[in-house]
Amino acid sequence: MADEARRAQALVAWLRAQVEAGGGAGLIVGLSGGIDSSVVAVLCARAFPEASLGLIMPCHSLPLDAEHARLAAGHAKLAAREIDLGPAYDTLLSQYDPHGAEAWRALARANLKPRLRMATLYFHANLHNYLVVGTGNRSELEMGYFTKYGDGGVDLLPLGGLVKTQVRTLAAELGVPGPIIDKPPSAGLWEGQTDEAEMGLTYADLDRYLLGGQVDAAVAERVRARQRASAHKRRLPPIAEL
Repeated sequence: MADEARRAQALVAWLRAQVEAGGGAGLIVGLSGGIDSSVVAVLCARAFPEASLGLIMPCHSLPLDAEHARLAAGHAKLAAREIDLGPAYDTLLSQYDPHGAEAWRALARANLKPRLRMATLYFHANLHNYLVVGTGNRSELEMGYFTKYGDGGVDLLPLGGLVKTQVRTLAAELGVPGPIIDKPPSAGLWEGQTDEAEMGLTYADLDRYLLGGQVDAAVAERVRARQRASAHKRRLPPIAEL
């Protein structure tokens, strides 16, 4: 058996063990149309063919994202439901105080989307006694490239030990459709956004550094700086010692 096939088999077994240990009945995952969620969709469907659910949650998103999410669900043979979060997002923004610097307002508006998706996933997880499966990979986690209590609010992270380039190889092994594998990685929070442009690094450089390879000093320092700045995202809230 090829290495990637063994890796997929091990991750499926891990998901089953985690659900059993947690007393759950199955798995639920948010489908963004990206490569990571497409890989997780296949793993969930293999682990619990009759007790897995994918949620497609557009929120003023690009139509291509939902199209690719449906493509991923079909490929994985994963039951899926689509819920438009745009109206809820608009209602909440209409009630919020708009004061604050423009940059912070833009960030708050962008981060509201993954936090609405997190709440939606957990609502449905509670209905079915499912565990919420995150789609973050090691590259994103190390850089803090996720929204705290948004896409970072999950129960399980099967891809958390794999860098992006490893996820891409696994996706090919699992037969994830080419258009999903080949498109530039993006969180899809606004039109034209890409992961690499926002981080200021290519995944090739980032992954090489994380795997112990040689990179330019400027790349290494940028990664270390992002790791320091985002450390709070990777730990539980501090508890005061009295």
